[in-house]
Amino acid sequence: MAEKSWSLSGALRGMFSRETITEETWDDLEAALITADFGPDLTETLIDQLRAQVAKYATTDPKDLRRMLRETVEERLSALDSTLTLSERPAVILVVGVNGVGKTTTIGKFARFLRSYDRSVVVGAADTFRAAAVEQLATWADRAGAQIVRPQHEGQDPASVAFQTVQFAVETGTEMVIIDTAGRLQTKGGLMDELGKIRRVIEKQAPVSEVLLVLDATTGQNGLAQAEAFIQHAGVTGLVLTKLDGSAKGGFVLAVQEKTGIPIKLVGQGEAIGDLTGFTPHVFAQQLVG
Repeated sequence: MAEKSWSLSGALRGMFSRETITEETWDDLEAALITADFGPDLTETLIDQLRAQVAKYATTDPKDLRRMLRETVEERLSALDSTLTLSERPAVILVVGVNGVGKTTTIGKFARFLRSYDRSVVVGAADTFRAAAVEQLATWADRAGAQIVRPQHEGQDPASVAFQTVQFAVETGTEMVIIDTAGRLQTKGGLMDELGKIRRVIEKQAPVSEVLLVLDATTGQNGLAQAEAFIQHAGVTGLVLTKLDGSAKGGFVLAVQEKTGIPIKLVGQGEAIGDLTGFTPHVFAQQLVG
């Protein structure tokens, strides 16, 4: 329970309320960044960068250090463009990720997010390897006010479901297409081949606008390791971080973007259908550091 009550902003509040910057400040800051899942390499880089700034401006005020930390985090987060690229009609979004990260619920929330901008949305249930996935997705699509294209028979080829979904969008003028994909097959190679096939059949009708990889923020670096195959082979264009409902793991947001070179485009900060939002580096840095 202790970890849930800990937050980076809370730890920093106490640290930066002291009268002056000391070596203890630097030790405490390093420990706080490690605890917040920035990872050892990024933590060391940030500390070195901040020490240099503090020396340059000859300040001993912890409030200056806090501002420098916030600005540095924001600057690094802003290095990659977090804008969703959805100008095509239809705009086709493939959603990928290992099972258990909240992929299906994220699709429902994303559909709701797009509907809130008055975009028409159809969801394709192309994760045909999990029987429950189709029903779960249908429930979320209904809640989001989106259409759904289901497999026409049990065990239907995922690529053909994806094809039918895009075909539906083209014929009906639906603006946004979100395709759910399998998170696990017998082999990683089989899974990547399947994703490649899905992409090829979609692109016969429309380009793929985004490939979004869903990551569970609470699993941190372990979750990233599990998703490496998608990053290497699936042409991922953006990250979606789920379960980011506290700043105990907030450092993972910057760490994952720096490690993958892929921008974070959406963040989920709760369980409700409206809890998925676009990613704004300035707002996130403010929340994280305070």
